[in-house]
Amino acid sequence: MLKRQNPSTPEHSKDLAADGGALSMSHNDSRSLLNLSQLVLSAGQIKPSPALKHSKITYFEVEIVDVQSKKQICIVDKVPPASTLLDVKHKFHKACPQWYPSRVGLQLERNGPFLKDSVSIQSLAVSSIITLYFTDLGQQVGWTTFFLTEYTGPLLIYLLFYIRLSTIYDQVESRKNFRHPVVHLACFCHCLHYIRHLLETLFVHKFSEGHTPLKNMIKGCAFYWGFTSWIAYYINHPRYTPPSFGHKQVSYAALAFLMCEAGNHFINVALAQQTNSGNRTCFPSPTYNPFTWLFLLVSCPNYTYEAGSWISFTVMTQTLPVGIFAFLMVIQMSLWAQKKHKLYLKRFYPEVRRKAAMIPIIF
Repeated sequence: MLKRQNPSTPEHSKDLAADGGALSMSHNDSRSLLNLSQLVLSAGQIKPSPALKHSKITYFEVEIVDVQSKKQICIVDKVPPASTLLDVKHKFHKACPQWYPSRVGLQLERNGPFLKDSVSIQSLAVSSIITLYFTDLGQQVGWTTFFLTEYTGPLLIYLLFYIRLSTIYDQVESRKNFRHPVVHLACFCHCLHYIRHLLETLFVHKFSEGHTPLKNMIKGCAFYWGFTSWIAYYINHPRYTPPSFGHKQVSYAALAFLMCEAGNHFINVALAQQTNSGNRTCFPSPTYNPFTWLFLLVSCPNYTYEAGSWISFTVMTQTLPVGIFAFLMVIQMSLWAQKKHKLYLKRFYPEVRRKAAMIPIIF
């Protein structure tokens, strides 16, 4: 008779152990492969190490040399290509604290123009070492501070003469003599002119590269404040005589003054809107506002209106100091207009070539 084989025999136990071991090993391998796959998927795309990426960046060294002595002042190292000249000025200020950024003038050549703060360092590079020439521009003030100081002075100075302080005029003579209405009108127009300038400085004009030497502000204040004192002294003097042609001369001149002030304001607003919108590819065009139609004849109508204001004020008051001031202002604004006109010719030649700079010429 055949005997039933016992599954618990040693041979059978070995076979089961071998099969079970193979199954357990294949199961462990599958789990390990699954875990590795999940790790790769969770890690996402393999990125290069920061050290490798960082090593590909090229840095520049900027050598700062004194423009007069040609001696090296310092070297600004590890300047990234995307840096601007303003970034270099800040690093230069850290190395030399006595020169803050607005006081530093940098040139690519000794006799070349000063570089703007917005210039990219990479655009100046011929090699990894860039040499720039340093000039101390002196103490600087912001353009907003410059204009607020320059225009606030005439406003306050004129009012001091208008109230006829006892330290300026004889009080007995001031009480005895009657003030002609043109004196009050002149005070109103003068204050209106400078109040407009102050408000436009704060809310209309946008100043870039916003610094100028302090000495320029001192010269500007001396000019405006000095002439205002001279003008206000004569117009508000107790012995002031009214214009020769009386009420008509005053009325027409005052109307012309107000129109020029309004035109100047609307032109400044139009120029500011063009700057804010970023549309600098074409010359400013006149709008439905009649005061902007002067753009059809001249390239700098704001200077035209400014000159018209002072000429009208001269006719209205019929005073020699005002006439001298208006004459000097027309000359100065003509120079500014010619300079701007040349820039406009380079940028908007087809549109500007038939226009005058400041004084309309009708063919």
